[in-house]
Amino acid sequence: MYQPAQFRSTDPAIAAELMRAHPLASLVSTDDAGFPYISHLPLHLAGEAAAPVLLGHCARANPHWQYLAQRPEALVTFMGPQGFLSPKIYPDLQRVPSWNYLAVHCRVAARLIDDAAGKYALLKKLITDHEPTYAAQWRGLGAAYQNQMLGNIVAFELTVTDLQCTLKLNQHRPESHAAMKAAYAVGSDLERALARWMDRLGLGQ
Repeated sequence: MYQPAQFRSTDPAIAAELMRAHPLASLVSTDDAGFPYISHLPLHLAGEAAAPVLLGHCARANPHWQYLAQRPEALVTFMGPQGFLSPKIYPDLQRVPSWNYLAVHCRVAARLIDDAAGKYALLKKLITDHEPTYAAQWRGLGAAYQNQMLGNIVAFELTVTDLQCTLKLNQHRPESHAAMKAAYAVGSDLERALARWMDRLGLGQ
């Protein structure tokens, strides 16, 4: 992705935090005609921050798993907090609106997981991530129903081969930071999250 140097983060722990906090990813590869094909999926981040692996699944009816089998290299993107940047935050008038955002892009190598044990293990991780109390309900559904549901999905392991993390928070315009953080601090949930990231990065102190 386009990454001006002032917005580039090389800290794998920050990228991992964003991926875990915003797990709904866009998985991008190509269809048989060579056109980009995208599935929006929750992914589980496994492995160490410096060597991440993403685990997920799609419906068997979704042809994406077949595209991954044929062309394993793909792109995964995560979008963190984002919000409008008003020119009102600047002390002078010769400014234009913009947009702040936090994002992670991963180049990945895909490996399909289509055995019941492997898919069951993946589902346990996703349940633990998002609704641990559902585990008891899942166990109570019975083997026949579980096997039917497992048969309706194809899982995959996505080994991250390259990672880019962008934290676009107007770092290069320190004269704007105090007003920008004050505006974000009373804004939407996503904007308040941007204000917290500004605090974390020491912007607007």
